[in-house]
Amino acid sequence: MSPRFELVESTATAAEFHARDVPDPVRPEIWWHHVSAPALVLGSTQSTDVVDADACAQAGVDVVRRRSGGGAVLLRPGDVTWIDVVVPAGGDGWADDVHAPMVWLGGYLSAAFEAVGAGPVEVHDAKLVSTPWSRLVCFDGVGPGEVLVGGRKLVGMSQRRTRNWARLQCCWYSRHDHQDLVGLLADGVAPDASELGPVATVPAEVAGAVPAALLDRLR
Repeated sequence: MSPRFELVESTATAAEFHARDVPDPVRPEIWWHHVSAPALVLGSTQSTDVVDADACAQAGVDVVRRRSGGGAVLLRPGDVTWIDVVVPAGGDGWADDVHAPMVWLGGYLSAAFEAVGAGPVEVHDAKLVSTPWSRLVCFDGVGPGEVLVGGRKLVGMSQRRTRNWARLQCCWYSRHDHQDLVGLLADGVAPDASELGPVATVPAEVAGAVPAALLDRLR
């Protein structure tokens, strides 16, 4: 029988959490991270040329790069709930197909959201849906396993993986305004906020109840 998942909480900067190593031996864990400072997180292949460094500095926003793909995400303390789910190779949720673990987690997340009163939600169980801006702004596209409310993206998800583990990175918002992120992007690169699709949010008390509800379903 696979070991049970455990919930591990931490507080630090986004850069420190992204740099956190998966332990050896790998354990099935849910890492619930509280960001201690605002951060604009770029996907692994995004150029820093998309960022207005002066605007970020003036706003006190760190610019951080993650080692998983996708577009930019803005993380502000109190506005976002961020978890990583660590899946050991061969354990529950593992698959050689890169998309399957994300759809697996999306199913459990959707049940957790509905359990804390945020339903009905749905899981995107199909290929990536791109928009003209989704390579730049993560929450403008929809990928496998991501959770939607009424067609609006609620949970963004990305993945890092090795032969030994998958680290599924997820976040959702209690407050979201596209303009907050757009204002940190470089002139000539940033869209108008009105060009981006709507993002679903849930009240802070609901958002913060989801990690424990997820743990209940993964034990």
